[in-house]
Amino acid sequence: MFCNNDQNKSREQTREQRILEWYFRLNRLHRKVVEQELSTTGVYRSQHRILMCLAKNPHISQTELAERQEVSTSAIAVSLKKLQQGGYIQKELDQRDNRFNQICITEKGQKVVEESRNIFQRIEEEMFRGFSDEELKAFGGALNRICGNLERICQNEK
Repeated sequence: MFCNNDQNKSREQTREQRILEWYFRLNRLHRKVVEQELSTTGVYRSQHRILMCLAKNPHISQTELAERQEVSTSAIAVSLKKLQQGGYIQKELDQRDNRFNQICITEKGQKVVEESRNIFQRIEEEMFRGFSDEELKAFGGALNRICGNLERICQNEK
């Protein structure tokens, strides 16, 4: 009787709970695949996110970068130091205000970004292989509605 406990649990789950489990599993698998593929670039995941942000927003300050990454300036400082030591970024004096530095991506950092974009494109193609345009449109629409519902919850709590 006790051995079937897992079966009883799964029967008690709601459809929404099962969908959330699939979502969390998808998230874990995606992260695992991305980290595995990005390991060939020579930078860690958090450093990679910084490089991608710098490629889209050249010459931003450390404070602005921290805000965009939603982390503390001290956490960004640690990652930036490692990226600078690795030759992926450089700091330049802000021309408008000499008290601040701007963070710039180097050619080496830009190569990592390009390689990463190719990796992401391959992963996306594999993830969505076999899905029709209609299925992808419906899936995207459902995710968009879920995000909207969650955003409303966040706004109601303010």
